[in-house]
Amino acid sequence: MLYATIKVLLTSVLVVAVSETAKRSALFGALIASIPLTSVLAVIWLYVDTGDTEKIARLSTGVFWLVVPSLVLFVSLPILLRAGLEFYPSLAVSMALTVAAYFTMLSILGLAGIKI
Repeated sequence: MLYATIKVLLTSVLVVAVSETAKRSALFGALIASIPLTSVLAVIWLYVDTGDTEKIARLSTGVFWLVVPSLVLFVSLPILLRAGLEFYPSLAVSMALTVAAYFTMLSILGLAGIKI
């Protein structure tokens, strides 16, 4: 239980650090957020928990393929906000578009015989 608590606290600190940094500098907040720290932490936790490098390889491959559809959020959100849509509706639409992009990517990968 202590181990899980430490994992949650470290990961939470990372998210708070990004949001607090972004208050002061959008550039530095974006820089920290764009580094795949969450993925790196997940890989570390997975290795510590399992020692299974094949699971880490599969996770890394999955992250690689799913980065592309995740970018839909970061393209659509500023477009909607700048078009005058309020924050929460913009976020909801952007998230819905991102989910659709994930399903589309998974379908394309399936047709190509790539399994995540």
